[in-house]
Amino acid sequence: MDAATQLARSHEIAAEIVHVLQKRTQHALEQYGKRLSEAFDGSDSSGHDPGAASFAAPLSPLSAWHYAVDTVQRSLLFWDTLRERGTQYVERAGQGLKPVLHFDYDVVLDGRQFERPVNYALVHIQPPDGVIVDAAKRPYLIIDPRAGHGPGIGGFKDDSQVGVALRAGHPVYFVVFFQEPEPGQTLLDVCAAEQAFVRKVRALHPDSLKPAIVGNCQGGWAAMMLASSSADDTGPIVINGAPMSYWSGAWSDGPGDNPMRYAGGLLGGTWLASFSSDLGNGKFDGAYLVQNFENLNPANTLWDKYYHVYDHIDTEPPRFLEFERWWGGYYLMNREEIEWITRNLFIGNKLWSGEVRDGTGKAFDLREIRSPIILFASMGDNITPPQQAFNWVADIYGSTEEIKSRGQVIIGLMEEDVGHLGIFVSGKVAKKEHAQIVSVLDAVETLPPGLYAMSIEEVKGADGKVAYEVTFAEHRLEEIAQHFNRFGRKDEQAFEAVAELSEFTQRAYELFMQPFVQQASNETTARALREFHPLRFQRWAFSDLNPWLGWLKPAADTVNAHRQQADDIELWRKLERRGSDVVSASLDFFRAMRDASTESLFFTLYTQPFMLHFAEQNRDRHAASPAATDPRDLPFVKDALASIDRGGYTEAVARAAFLLERSGEPFPLAQLATERELAETYAEYLPNLPPDQWRRIYGEQEIIATYAPQQAVATLPALLVRPEDRQRLLTLLDKLLGDPRVQSASVSEQQWAALQRIRAVLGAPPAKRPAKEPVAALERVQ
Repeated sequence: MDAATQLARSHEIAAEIVHVLQKRTQHALEQYGKRLSEAFDGSDSSGHDPGAASFAAPLSPLSAWHYAVDTVQRSLLFWDTLRERGTQYVERAGQGLKPVLHFDYDVVLDGRQFERPVNYALVHIQPPDGVIVDAAKRPYLIIDPRAGHGPGIGGFKDDSQVGVALRAGHPVYFVVFFQEPEPGQTLLDVCAAEQAFVRKVRALHPDSLKPAIVGNCQGGWAAMMLASSSADDTGPIVINGAPMSYWSGAWSDGPGDNPMRYAGGLLGGTWLASFSSDLGNGKFDGAYLVQNFENLNPANTLWDKYYHVYDHIDTEPPRFLEFERWWGGYYLMNREEIEWITRNLFIGNKLWSGEVRDGTGKAFDLREIRSPIILFASMGDNITPPQQAFNWVADIYGSTEEIKSRGQVIIGLMEEDVGHLGIFVSGKVAKKEHAQIVSVLDAVETLPPGLYAMSIEEVKGADGKVAYEVTFAEHRLEEIAQHFNRFGRKDEQAFEAVAELSEFTQRAYELFMQPFVQQASNETTARALREFHPLRFQRWAFSDLNPWLGWLKPAADTVNAHRQQADDIELWRKLERRGSDVVSASLDFFRAMRDASTESLFFTLYTQPFMLHFAEQNRDRHAASPAATDPRDLPFVKDALASIDRGGYTEAVARAAFLLERSGEPFPLAQLATERELAETYAEYLPNLPPDQWRRIYGEQEIIATYAPQQAVATLPALLVRPEDRQRLLTLLDKLLGDPRVQSASVSEQQWAALQRIRAVLGAPPAKRPAKEPVAALERVQ
């Protein structure tokens, strides 16, 4: 790009930055004004105040006295709750911050005993009383994120990922980790340990299906690395709120939703992680990561969560303290680990590109994963927006045809408004989304290769009980990529410049600063820095370690013994809540303006002409082959069409299955279950292949039948040279046609015509339509 073009492009981007900033500011002001009006007027979002009439009543002096007493009592109980939180933190820290799993467990493998020791362990979850687990069922292996907090959020309470899997009768294993990393431990050592864990689970359940791997948040990319490097040992993969394409986000005219992706650029790249690790004497403090999360939502961090406890002080403290057990546990990483994460993922965004290699030098190629993948994300997640969860699919596959030719099944599940933590800890999400994921994992292996959207509809039965109906609707990759990225991902060019600048600042830090920082640091200074980190300090300083708080617990006990529950203070409480709403709205307004300014500053800095030059250098090194405009020009399509008359019985069954498929309609979960039953009934007529091999062959035959439909039918006899194979396929079609389970639904004219063409080309007489029209079910009986 010449200088004139760069300047013109820079001017165009600057105008767009100003436009987006104006829109962000306008939206923030509108939301702030709306919330203030609701708070001052006492109205809800529709303008109605259900309690307006009560404000006409006079505020009596007696009710004011009762409210004052109530305020003092709630205040004492609130501060005592914070004291309990601090004391709880001190006790847990003294015990080594054990996992916060709600369930009992046994250690199966301890990674600290491995040849290359790591601070990870594989544990087996013990089912609670009354829950029966079938050892022959598919086992589950859950990997929690190591992102500052400790392990256990996937089994934090009964209604959790662990709980729903246990209640479904599955053996459950959990990957936990300890607070202190092992000396010299790297992320590649951790990946090797997780490979050993999954092999152990397979050995413990030799007669079961391959274990399902569940990865939460950053445990998601760990699960994907595990699955790509141990494809023969892993079953379906479920990644929940997992960032896979770190540069992606929603850059649009609406509110700014993804501020975290700009942090690396504004902080100058990866050098700060190295600097923090050097200050920690070679260890990175996870409290910095937790602080980043808290900074995303200052209203909740500074006010909302505390006021909620204060407002519900008689019932809320147990839930608050239980959550704080996990939220207040801060774990450490080695410098090598955090540097690997920041260079390859946070800033480098290299996981999907094949540039990340394991200890043997082999690249982690996500296309090597052969099991179905379920991607669970939420539109309300401002830490891992849906673009970061889904865009890697478009990056590594490039086209729908490549997904099909590789026999891959990728399923997207979208929640509308739950936040990042809600994906893992919400009981409502566990009962709905996670429970349904457990119910479909066996069935999804029978889906044809492709990209699907999973939808869960709530229905009520005749008895009034809530049930869920699951369906899978197929989509083209190109459509999904366009839907999530309205600007064609042009905003990601700035992150290419960040990656280039980061390499420079990292080398500059290592050359000019690192030797002096490491010389000045030792274990004593590192421990002092960790203990006086604001998140730790606010806990241990407000605990029983503080002698100035000795009076607080007796005072709180006295209040509990004489708690006043007056009926005439509700009006005062409503006024108090309105004041709280004003504080919360003001902090949210600050966040909106801060995020808008951060975004504007980021793009202003990284879209300057010399920064665009940096981006071009990065793009040139990672340039991909130009995309084909016509799918028939794709190498996968060309290879498939070239083999249209080659193959045998397996290819013929797969091709006939696709030709008989009801196109353009979603697949209900019940239909997939029926097809599995049919596959078991007519197994002698079906190819005996592992599911991943069947899906790959099916995908190739789907491409053939899609782009050469007439030839696909005409060349079927070439695949069935042996008379016994031809008769075997015709027998299968006849048996399916006469099966009551198949006859329970209608068949389209397109399906019936396809059946007749197949019979004709194979030399069989036309089929007679049964009284009850059949549904073509051959397509996924394998």
